Amino acid sequence: MARIGLLGGSFNPAHGGHRAISLFAAQALSLDEIWWLVSPGNPLKRSTGMAPLTARLQHARKIARRAPIRPTAVERTLGTRYTVDSLRRLSARYPRDRFIWLMGADNLAQFGQWKAWRGIARRMPIAVIARPSYDSAAHGSVAMAWLRRFVRPARQSADWTEWRPPALVLLRFRPDPRSATLLRQADPLWHREYEHARVRDPLTRRLIV
Repeated sequence: MARIGLLGGSFNPAHGGHRAISLFAAQALSLDEIWWLVSPGNPLKRSTGMAPLTARLQHARKIARRAPIRPTAVERTLGTRYTVDSLRRLSARYPRDRFIWLMGADNLAQFGQWKAWRGIARRMPIAVIARPSYDSAAHGSVAMAWLRRFVRPARQSADWTEWRPPALVLLRFRPDPRSATLLRQADPLWHREYEHARVRDPLTRRLIV
């Protein structure tokens, strides 16, 4: 049985902040590995300015190098668009592994807008990682009003495989100001170096073109 954290997102582009948060979560939750679910398309984000999936996956592999992080475009293989469907399919595809959903406080703030968000919480434990300026909105969100009764103490975070969902743990992490938005503003054409990339998915071993 592998203990795996799932971090979803556009990764447009992946950056050192994603890596730092992942490594922190891996230590706090005693994870064997973290999978970055590089989304083919986020239903809550406009497609304008979205780099090709091949570029985002290739760059994510570069950022994750020499770390227990496996970027993957498995959602394209699964044919899923929404997180609740992806998690259901992943759990069925890898029944021997134990998964915990990872997200920043910015995502918790809008979690109530996700499709079947209560279904996500009932499927697997959730670990929320603090992010600068988002914590107050996250704690006052519609989703948190429902999830608050299921919060577990951070000191028990390594025992998450024993928790029965819904279960939520709030992890404090030193502020990291890096963001994909700022990186795109500084270099809107960052993905050009991967323009002709053909990348093999580290999880499914399928070629992504």
